[in-house]
Amino acid sequence: MKRKTGARRPDWQSKVEELGLVFGTPARAADGSNRPYWDESVHYEFSLDEVLSLEADVELLHSMCLDAVDHVITTERYKDFGIAEWVWPHIAESWRRHDPHLYGRFDLRYDGSGPAKLLEYNADTPTSLLEAAVVQWHWLTEVHEGDDQWNSIHEKLVERWGEIKPQLATNEVHFTWSGQEHTGEDNITAAYLQETAAEAGLNTVGLAIEEIGWDSLLERFVDLEEAPMNSVAKIYPWEWMVDDEFGKHAVNTLPATQWVEPLWKMLLSNKALLAILWEMHPGHPNLLPTYLDQPGLLTEYVRKPRLGREGNNITIAAPGWETETGGFYGEEGYVYQAFDPLPEFDGMRPALGAWVVGDESAGLGIRETAGLITDDGAAFVPHRIPQG
Repeated sequence: MKRKTGARRPDWQSKVEELGLVFGTPARAADGSNRPYWDESVHYEFSLDEVLSLEADVELLHSMCLDAVDHVITTERYKDFGIAEWVWPHIAESWRRHDPHLYGRFDLRYDGSGPAKLLEYNADTPTSLLEAAVVQWHWLTEVHEGDDQWNSIHEKLVERWGEIKPQLATNEVHFTWSGQEHTGEDNITAAYLQETAAEAGLNTVGLAIEEIGWDSLLERFVDLEEAPMNSVAKIYPWEWMVDDEFGKHAVNTLPATQWVEPLWKMLLSNKALLAILWEMHPGHPNLLPTYLDQPGLLTEYVRKPRLGREGNNITIAAPGWETETGGFYGEEGYVYQAFDPLPEFDGMRPALGAWVVGDESAGLGIRETAGLITDDGAAFVPHRIPQG
């Protein structure tokens, strides 16, 4: 694993915008100045052996996570996840029905010298998908023709829609995001997923979640044409949905209206999962020691809110590394994970986002930052596997 620098394509901005990457929230460079969010002046090189090792780690971690879901449901450990009691039986039913799932993203610590370490699993509403699946692939073919990339995300998404199509109520899927998400990233992710579903032969409709209607007479969701919504792919987290009347309808009408990702993914997108995994697999080389609500025997740790996002409300407690971020999370409780700082390359710290589609490893996206916490100031940078 090596960090490389090079020149940006003269027309890089128009090229990535043509591919759909039009949200432009700037990232931050090491000196605090603005840096393009998509930054192709930097990329990471991996050997094929490294990628094969990472792929194996990811598939093992995903399998372990599914076992953890089964364990939590069987032992009814929902309180550890801070989930309201009325939702519990519906999660169990969703799991037992095998409600279809599409994709997820593992965030990993990896420096090329040992097994990848799981930092968290973004399994309900993972973003940075278009960048990983499409934009970096086009960069590779233009700038490093003949080299390879750990990236079959697009093909696997199309294939996965084909696999779950028989489980959907109709051939039509609605794709929804929140219009209140100001960067436009969620809208772009939903639009890209919509494209992959259309490529798999599904009929698709896109609309903001705020535009979804509720027909109280027929007790069903309807779109702007008053047509029923039987299958919905969402970029909106379940933990937010179940907090209001809309979410109660969504849960109580399962499985008449299917949601992708399914309700059981609430357990995978919650950082309490990290503590459950450590309980089930103490000492596992791909895990960091993690505990619920207190640091246990840890003397250096990262305190993370169970439902935190974009590096908010994180505290690093380690001599010489003390850091704390603000935000709006934490009421749901915290987990305490052993502190293992992201590796440093030329003053920057990469976090690997390894994608899973269905139950298979699918590819890699990298975000790097000058700080210890991967937040909304992190840039997305591409990667390649040199040939020969």
